[in-house]
Amino acid sequence: MRPTRVIVLTALSMVAFAGNSLLCRLALKSTAIDPASFTSIRLVSGAFALWLILWFRSRKNSSRTSSKSQSKGRVSGNWLSASALFIYAAAFSFSYTHVSAGVGALLLFGAVQATMIGYGVAMGERLSKLQLLGLVTACAGLAFLFLPGLTAPPWQSALLMLASGVAWGVYSLRGRQAADATHATAGNFLRAAGLALLASLLMPSTLYLANSGIYYAALSGALTSGVGYAIWYSVMPRLSATVAATVQLTVPVLAALGAMVWLSEPFTLLVLMACVAILGGVALTIMYRKRTPLG
Repeated sequence: MRPTRVIVLTALSMVAFAGNSLLCRLALKSTAIDPASFTSIRLVSGAFALWLILWFRSRKNSSRTSSKSQSKGRVSGNWLSASALFIYAAAFSFSYTHVSAGVGALLLFGAVQATMIGYGVAMGERLSKLQLLGLVTACAGLAFLFLPGLTAPPWQSALLMLASGVAWGVYSLRGRQAADATHATAGNFLRAAGLALLASLLMPSTLYLANSGIYYAALSGALTSGVGYAIWYSVMPRLSATVAATVQLTVPVLAALGAMVWLSEPFTLLVLMACVAILGGVALTIMYRKRTPLG
């Protein structure tokens, strides 16, 4: 893959990730669709889009290989990863009923990176002084968002978004073990969609479908989730771990800018300060990560 193509695909995947926040917030703010229905439609659409990608890929390769390639066209994944994916998607949707798109993406991103950095520390990775400074700065930025009077989101919704980020961090850590990330993601989306539909059936009195909300959920699932993840997993092997982690710093910024343009959400100086603290702190922790664990 040429460097120019790597850059373009990386940028597209970051825009897709930010688009998830914008579409979810737009649907839950501007339409009458409920969070459970949005989650179910998003996961079902994502599973279908990923299945189509795998189907076209297997058809393309069928002329080169025999039945062995067709067996690889089957989805994989597992229930533990699918459960983490479901928790991420459900908490994400329910949180965005009261959290702005930019702040939500910031909370989500901070929790994802904190989970993955925390896992590294638990596995014996040592932090340098600069990394410790970055970690403290990022945590201070997250705490800053919860201060009263600073357009802080409701704490219940904020905690849901943090839980969503932890679940996505767990899903990402488990995804490192997958031999084919696209196959695993397709299988996990299919299982998570089943869990979401089951959860929706258990709360029929709260379900409400709106035409525009359905469109936003389907677009979020098929395009910014399914296709976005497929693009990201195709380009990620061409990036170093540090670069892959660092480019994701752009997602909350893109989400906040998109929310200003399309959702008329303010991006205040106080939120900007929290954004700089969180993203700058995480950047320090990532860029100065040591490669030698405790032995």
